[in-house]
Amino acid sequence: MTAKLDYRWHLRQVMATRGMFATTDLLEPLAQRGIRLSSSQVYRLVVERPERLSLKVLMALLDILDTTMDELIEPVAAASAHKAKAVGAGNGAGVGDLRPKRAWITRVDP
Repeated sequence: MTAKLDYRWHLRQVMATRGMFATTDLLEPLAQRGIRLSSSQVYRLVVERPERLSLKVLMALLDILDTTMDELIEPVAAASAHKAKAVGAGNGAGVGDLRPKRAWITRVDP
């Protein structure tokens, strides 16, 4: 079986190491390279992990930040649902089985 891959997006960290702390710092450099994005689009690109990304935008980011793809995108092994089920299977209690027990209050007469 082949391993499922995922990735970590490090745009914010790479920007910080280059002295770029505001997401709007990317607007003008992107525009100079013919990439017109709104400030909210750039914000989402920096703050969230993109599911789809144009290669033109990716190449512009690499050029603007003078970085490599290895620094910007870190491949990692994806956590599979099968492994998550296997953790709870050993002791019979998964997270879904953890529920508070109802308290019974009994009256004690003096």
